[in-house]
Amino acid sequence: MTADYDVVVVGGGPAGSTMASYLAQAGISVAVIEGAVFPREHVGESLVPATTPVLVEIGAIGRIDEADFPKKYGASWTSGLSGYIPLLGHDGLSHGWTADVQFVERNQPGVDRDYTFHVDRGRFDAILLKHAQESGATVFNGIRVHRVNFDDPELVSVECSAGPRRLTYTARMVVDASGRQTMLGRQLRTKVADPVFDQYAVHSWFEGLNRRALAPTEAQADHIFVHFLQVKDSWVWQIPITDKVTSVGVVSQKSRFREFGGDQDGFFWDMVASRPDLYDALKNAQQVRPFKTEGDYSYSMKQICGDRYVLVGDAARFVDPIFSSGVSVALNSARIAAQDIIAAHQAGDFGKERFATYENKLRRAVKYWYEFISIYYRLNVLFTAFVQDPRYRLDVLKMLQGDVYDGEEPKALAAMREVLATVEGNPDHLWHKYLGTLKAPTAAPSF
Repeated sequence: MTADYDVVVVGGGPAGSTMASYLAQAGISVAVIEGAVFPREHVGESLVPATTPVLVEIGAIGRIDEADFPKKYGASWTSGLSGYIPLLGHDGLSHGWTADVQFVERNQPGVDRDYTFHVDRGRFDAILLKHAQESGATVFNGIRVHRVNFDDPELVSVECSAGPRRLTYTARMVVDASGRQTMLGRQLRTKVADPVFDQYAVHSWFEGLNRRALAPTEAQADHIFVHFLQVKDSWVWQIPITDKVTSVGVVSQKSRFREFGGDQDGFFWDMVASRPDLYDALKNAQQVRPFKTEGDYSYSMKQICGDRYVLVGDAARFVDPIFSSGVSVALNSARIAAQDIIAAHQAGDFGKERFATYENKLRRAVKYWYEFISIYYRLNVLFTAFVQDPRYRLDVLKMLQGDVYDGEEPKALAAMREVLATVEGNPDHLWHKYLGTLKAPTAAPSF
């Protein structure tokens, strides 16, 4: 029996469209099945530089440049706390609670510029999906995938619906890029809730927010900002969407949101009120979208590949978005997996072992992200200290750039792990009182 396509990709977001572009450009017959009709509304996103080499490789960087998204030259972290904390290992030196980085400080392989972008995901995703189609992929919009049938040893059958119509497409293999819908993870029952992070976000867009009032310098006004709140394990993102519109979201534990009985407005403004400077700036801006919520933030999969399937992007793993890793993981997981799929197609063999390179690389990279984020939540002061410490700054910047796919553990991560263990084990340590409540288990999932 002849398949309709060599590969069917479920989902047309950044992971799915990037995968389709790579495969179509390699001469592979590929279809993308997307349940929404683009452009679709999606929470705003701040990219990291590790997305740039992928956009260059698939030939989409020119379209992103033409879209005139706000340029992102760095990132900043602010706190309502004042004063200085002694800098470990440097007698007589101290650091504040705030931090900032500029991407120009470190050259990154494959990155030809000192900036990336803040993007309106509705427009960004539509650009990438159109690029995939123009690269030769077949794109179906408004078709919902319900399940994948693996009973035939030669083909997979992707069962879909378009309104009342039932449809089936066959392929040699399937790529799950369904995002946080985690289509195959749910079907195969391989999805595992994260044992630590149970975060929840409430967010909206605001027009006329005075970003300069919240930035230490004018040059930093269009950075992505992470504002620490005076509430444990909680923070606010601030992402420029246009020159006038800013995405703002509060992230905290889901249990804290439940205390408000589902009142999104009450939760948002109560949390922001712990930072009066941020509260005042937002109250003087105009909210231009209703509040939306994002849950189910962190999870892993027992398997990310098998015979005739791979999972990419959020369909494979989602870690808390504190360091804007989502689109970077989506694009880079698609890039790495596409290399294995192209080789599998050439060999005529789509067995699980064909995707071992992808699995190993992605597991290592996301493991680094996971531990980095875990340490951040556990001890904020450790993060700001390492950002400002000349011994570790460039290595921390490497992680913040998303440059985690070369297989080497970042040196700063090992040092942070050691310091954290010391602080946790010593109640008299000068940083002990700053420990957060979230603590990654020693047996945290490797993926």
